[in-house]
Amino acid sequence: MTRTRKSRFGALFLLLLIVAAAAAGYWAWQRYSAFADTPISGLEQGNSVVIAPGDSLAAVLGKLRDAGVREGEDVEWRVLARELGAAANLHVGEYALDPGTTPRELLLAMRAGDIIQHRFTIVEGWNIRELRAALDAAEPLLHESTGLDADGLMAAIGHTGEHPEGRFLPETYMYARGDSDLGLLRRAYVASEQALAAAWEQRDPDSPLQTPYEMLILASIVEKETGIAEERPQIAGLFERRLDIGMRLQTDPTVIYGIGEAYDGNIRRSHLTTDTPYNTYTRAGLPPTPIAMPGVDALNAVANPARGTALYFVAIGDGSGRHLFADSLAEHQANVRKYLRNYRQARRQNQRDTE
Repeated sequence: MTRTRKSRFGALFLLLLIVAAAAAGYWAWQRYSAFADTPISGLEQGNSVVIAPGDSLAAVLGKLRDAGVREGEDVEWRVLARELGAAANLHVGEYALDPGTTPRELLLAMRAGDIIQHRFTIVEGWNIRELRAALDAAEPLLHESTGLDADGLMAAIGHTGEHPEGRFLPETYMYARGDSDLGLLRRAYVASEQALAAAWEQRDPDSPLQTPYEMLILASIVEKETGIAEERPQIAGLFERRLDIGMRLQTDPTVIYGIGEAYDGNIRRSHLTTDTPYNTYTRAGLPPTPIAMPGVDALNAVANPARGTALYFVAIGDGSGRHLFADSLAEHQANVRKYLRNYRQARRQNQRDTE
């Protein structure tokens, strides 16, 4: 073979190698791109993976494999992580493995710290027992308050000596895996203090309430008396008028609160005549503490109660949750008779409906 032919053969062979290498590189790139942007198979709603403090990329890949992620070789994950700047910037937390998630989206979420946020709602009108029971059942919230009594609970959140009732604002709070119930309660306490301060600042100048805590107590009573938004200012005004003239509040929710866990769902005449610190039939003025967690609307209703002359109210009794208001005892007694008629009629109708 002549030198010229050898040169030509060598050049052709080199060209073939270049083409083969280019083809292999293109194939590898195509495969890598498909891996990076193709949804991970087999994921179900609610799946997640947790990055713990000190976890390396290799440790995270191991957790993904344990969670059922089979896509991609480890080297592809490492290359993608370096490309995205995530390899050394994985944030601690819990990340969703939702259907449709791609490897690129998952690593970007881990780089950004886009962790799963869980919800916990404090319901308007809950008392502290109900709130603590809901916290104990909340997952994945850490339960650091278990076993603490009321004094221990308040000390643990930095408010030694305060009664916990009414101190935690009803709303929905977001938290991440690893957060504790005490941390959530601290946030709810601060939110309640802020809402109470705002309501106190814009209160009616003629209000008989002497302190923000008295406002909190009355707001908790209003919260328990009605779920009808437009009635809250009416009921708040009625109670404030009673306080003004020294008339007892005579409100059943305070009596029920004083009965405590012994309350079986029925309030009896004996309950109304048995004295406790919370019995507003036997004692004048406000009870010693709130009886529930009042929401912002109840606080605002107490801050700006409706004007009027009514001193009495009773449920309509038709299942609507609404009330009849009266200026005089005679008018109130007539409303009570209406309530009893409506209640009996509704009860008979319910019995017919269930037969």
